[in-house]
Amino acid sequence: MSDNIRVRFAPSPTGPLHIGGLRTALFNYLFAKSQGGTFILRVEDTDQNRFVQGAEDYIKNALAWVGITPDEDPWIGGDFGPYRQSERKGMYAQYAQKLLDSGNAYYAFDSSEELDTMRENLKAQNVANQQYNALTRQSMTNSLTLSEAETKERIDSGKPYVIRFKMPQKEEIRFKDTIRGHVRFHSHTLDDKVLLKSDGMPTYHLANVVDDYLMKITHVIRGEEWLPSAPLHVMLYKTLGWEDSMPQFAHLPLILKPTGKGKLSKRDGAKHGYSVFPLEWKDPETGEISTGFREDGYLPEALINFLALLGWNPGDEREIFSMEELVKTFSMERVNNSGAKFDVDKSKWYNQHYLKAKSPEELGEMLLEELKKDKVDCTLEKATQIAELMRERITFSNELYENAKYFFHAPTEYDAKVAKKKWTQEAVNIFEQYISEIESASDFSAENAKAILEKVLEKNEVGLGRVMQALRLATTGEGGGPDLMPTLSILGKEEVAKRIRTAIEKLEAK
Repeated sequence: MSDNIRVRFAPSPTGPLHIGGLRTALFNYLFAKSQGGTFILRVEDTDQNRFVQGAEDYIKNALAWVGITPDEDPWIGGDFGPYRQSERKGMYAQYAQKLLDSGNAYYAFDSSEELDTMRENLKAQNVANQQYNALTRQSMTNSLTLSEAETKERIDSGKPYVIRFKMPQKEEIRFKDTIRGHVRFHSHTLDDKVLLKSDGMPTYHLANVVDDYLMKITHVIRGEEWLPSAPLHVMLYKTLGWEDSMPQFAHLPLILKPTGKGKLSKRDGAKHGYSVFPLEWKDPETGEISTGFREDGYLPEALINFLALLGWNPGDEREIFSMEELVKTFSMERVNNSGAKFDVDKSKWYNQHYLKAKSPEELGEMLLEELKKDKVDCTLEKATQIAELMRERITFSNELYENAKYFFHAPTEYDAKVAKKKWTQEAVNIFEQYISEIESASDFSAENAKAILEKVLEKNEVGLGRVMQALRLATTGEGGGPDLMPTLSILGKEEVAKRIRTAIEKLEAK
């Protein structure tokens, strides 16, 4: 164990946090906590053009909902702040200058039209990658092709420029990835990335590396999509003289569509009716609403358990883990290097498991929350009784009320198939007698509700099976549901009598 382990989750506030980003945060958190280390949340908001109002709060709230608590972040602070890159803007230029001074970066004055022309020329020559690189930079407008005096004159006159990294032409870039082993790139396949933009803001690449170094990050655990950026980051550590402080990289496997083909996207969720975001998101510009796991009725502990096993395995057959158990069990060595399918049915299985494990009182509280949305009054005691009846019949917490509405609203319609088959004159005769008996009863517990019914049936020499479904139909409007006698007891004898009379009036007996 080491308290020197420092990891960061560094999302950009360009929209809602995708479920893949949440898993990245989770793996960082689990690794840090399993090693006695520090988990940092850093907001990478250097791309002001893509900044989306509300996205930063969304990230904060999503992590809080699932129980991922940073040790350092923009709100609680820390010894290595600020934790928003936009608030660190002033410190990046000096590192870009250091690269300029060492000959590892250069000024580029190319207009957007010149860049387009360069790409079009390369395309016409059937060059696969139309890049600004070791070859093309020699024909562009930059401090490598201009004299020192010309470069200075352009800068002094306010000519817009960017600072690009000067990628070596013939160099093999190697590093060890915790998940993928030894990784190699050849520099001739890489372009000269922009490090500092014309507005003075750093790009992701420069800010990311500088911040990781200054914040003493020891392990960079991020999605597979960042693997192509890794060789540039390795080169930045090397050329800035920080090679000995370079963090250990680990690039997590993609979360794939349920089919296993391609990366899971927002579009997939919208198309097939499942969430890909932890919380509901309303686009501030379009007003479009994307559903969230929380609003769909998922429990945070179920989502965490599900996500943990997307790309990681404990080395045995266990599937159920609390956050504490995950911390004790997690290791980067058991993270897979191949993509993990997003199994919607498995996510439901996890949620059902955790719902069933809830206490009756906890389920009652969940039902009360749903009732409040519909402005329905109910005591906790009654809500708990109803929720306990529904325990085995639900997958999501919001189904508690959906499946139990007849406890709060008398039926106005009745299952036609059940009515046709089970609603008989014989049943009506039994129910009329049953009403008379229960109205005079002092005890309407589930046991006594059944005893009274059995007494009436015995008197009429009618079997229980001949009237039970019709009785359920009369009191709930449905043909199926939880144990009927506890249902009647919760409704109360007055309500049961009233509902049976209404059903007799509305339904025509055969």
